[in-house]
Amino acid sequence: MLTPLQQRLLNDYQQDFPLSPTPYRDIAAQLGVREDEVLQAFEQLAGQQMISRIGPVIAPNSIGSSALVAMAVPGADLARVAALVSAYPEVNHNYERENRFNLWFVLIADDENHLNAVIAAIEAQAGYPAMVLPMLADYFINLGFELNLHD
Repeated sequence: MLTPLQQRLLNDYQQDFPLSPTPYRDIAAQLGVREDEVLQAFEQLAGQQMISRIGPVIAPNSIGSSALVAMAVPGADLARVAALVSAYPEVNHNYERENRFNLWFVLIADDENHLNAVIAAIEAQAGYPAMVLPMLADYFINLGFELNLHD
């Protein structure tokens, strides 16, 4: 069960996270709570896997190099490979698909050489080849969702 503070954090700060040197203090002031309460609530949400990261969303390839990557991984090995992929700081997120190519992830690196090196390292550690899909056209999808938790 989510606390009222956790509900507000999930709903209100998906897209309007303060861009400031003290964002958690700013959120606390906006919600009328202490900064340590905000930090603790975010830590609890992360521990419950309700959130995976807090950070900016930057337009692909505006800084560095990025690609969508897919791998065909046997189901019995999927959890291991997904954990391996998620351990790379260059991996933004990964997800399972119901397809032969069942593990997909977005990789962002400083430049194309770094991107290719990370892909090669993942392939070597995972033991499966990667299909690299560089962006050809830019489409924006708003990933903020109203959770209807205020009822």
